[in-house]
Amino acid sequence: MIELTDEQFDQLISRAMDELPQEYIRGLHNVAIVMADEPTEVQREKLNLRNDTLLLGLYEGVPRTMRTGNESGLLPDKITLFKYPILATVNNDAGLFEQIKRTLWHEIAHYYGLDHGRIDELEQRQS
Repeated sequence: MIELTDEQFDQLISRAMDELPQEYIRGLHNVAIVMADEPTEVQREKLNLRNDTLLLGLYEGVPRTMRTGNESGLLPDKITLFKYPILATVNNDAGLFEQIKRTLWHEIAHYYGLDHGRIDELEQRQS
């Protein structure tokens, strides 16, 4: 497994944000983008994840398509990228960066209200 400090992982997240389409990055309002080593037990339970399931990233919040305009007072939405699961899926630095970028894009798409099926469809068009 690739060895990576939290600072290096955070720098790769920032670089990925710089390379993603900026209209989507600028459209993120009241969203915290953070990293964690692994999903918490609460996150795993909420998603009904088995112990052998790798979760690379997670969007927690109210997608823009479901907002009513009465969201004042809510906590910020949160996108979390999970360092160790991402590292477990790659075997080189280039693959690591691409996985971070893909995972970040996937979670941002959830913020914009896209479900997994639509995200997969859009990703296949890009290939």
